[in-house]
Amino acid sequence: MTNRPAQFVLKVNGATHVVSASVRTPLLYLLRNDLALNGPKFGCGLGECGACTVLLDGVPTRACVTTAEVALGREITTLEGLGTRTALHPVQQAFIEEQAAQCGYCLNGMIMTAKALLDRDPHPDVATIQHELSRNLCRCGTHVEIVRAVQRAAQLLAERADAHDGAHV
Repeated sequence: MTNRPAQFVLKVNGATHVVSASVRTPLLYLLRNDLALNGPKFGCGLGECGACTVLLDGVPTRACVTTAEVALGREITTLEGLGTRTALHPVQQAFIEEQAAQCGYCLNGMIMTAKALLDRDPHPDVATIQHELSRNLCRCGTHVEIVRAVQRAAQLLAERADAHDGAHV
């Protein structure tokens, strides 16, 4: 592939977007600059801190080191794609309820990683939660609240599933 700008389509949060850039452009730049999605943050630029995490076909992916080329034809989900201000996703709701933020810079990565974990394992134990979140850096020290938020999200998701199942009895 060349470094020349080209037009291509990205599927982000269930919608298709035509962007014009080099396919070698970091996905994070396209999400933030072209699509005005500010959930993913620029942290380290090396894929180490997790602030830029998005879900690529449901898998937590560091958007700062993932090129547009890698994302072509795949479903990209950002923090904005989880819920709305009036209808939060249970993971977002749990992070608010457990006050799992101080500066908030790590929250995007923590929430997106937690979402992927709970999709795979709806009832993770504390060790699993800690392991899954270990690659997301939080300098404020809200680790205890973040783990509680993931546990609370698991509970909210289970309650939602029970309510859904009860409605179809």
